[in-house]
Amino acid sequence: MLTSQRKQLILEKLGAEGQVLSRELSLHFDVSEDTIRRDLRELAAEGRLQRVHGGALPSSTAIAPFAERKTLKIDSKKSVARKGAQLISSGQVVIVDGGTTTSELLTFLPQDLRITVVTHSPGIALGLVDHPCIEVILIGGRLYKHSIVTVGAAAIEGIGNIHADLFFMGVTGIHPEAGLTTGDYEEACIKRAFSGRAAETIVLASPEKINTASSFVIGDLSLINTVVVESDTDKAWMKAVREKGVSVITTADPDNE
Repeated sequence: MLTSQRKQLILEKLGAEGQVLSRELSLHFDVSEDTIRRDLRELAAEGRLQRVHGGALPSSTAIAPFAERKTLKIDSKKSVARKGAQLISSGQVVIVDGGTTTSELLTFLPQDLRITVVTHSPGIALGLVDHPCIEVILIGGRLYKHSIVTVGAAAIEGIGNIHADLFFMGVTGIHPEAGLTTGDYEEACIKRAFSGRAAETIVLASPEKINTASSFVIGDLSLINTVVVESDTDKAWMKAVREKGVSVITTADPDNE
């Protein structure tokens, strides 16, 4: 079998099963584990998968630059953002992470909603400038231009002064075993810090993030309380996430009153 054929079959198996293991692939193709590791390494370099210990997971497409991500799965992002907005109550302190899905969240906040939003995203802050009833606290730091958010020691220090009710965490991948991941090390640190300052952490998961992984781990699923997904999300995935103790809300669930 040609290397290119084996790689294609590996990708097909990954797509069907959600993960592949080097040892099992070695037995399946009757080649050495070194050969499989080389295949996985080359596929990872092409952005076709994410290598993890012992095998590989689907690679998230949500690590593209901000401008590109804005056009990805727009309807899905709007759908989960609308449902997420219903989880917010008047009087709360709400941390809103940077990202294209959390940006959509702003469009569904009622004009009479009185909350305080804490964010390290200049874009999120500017998106709320004209909201008549929302107080905005912007966390400073070094601007990470890829995601247009602040990171670094100053941001961590500012986060430490907050006690929030909710944190809407942005991720690039959410997987039952690999947990919550993102494409940048410092961003992962910021997200963990925010989560530690909120009573409840929520992920708005559009389809490109589900059952995928990126290079840097934010934490396992125990770090979050709730994930909001589209109603046609794979039921096996939702079951696996619920078994980790995370509440799964779908866009088809009844609206909160």
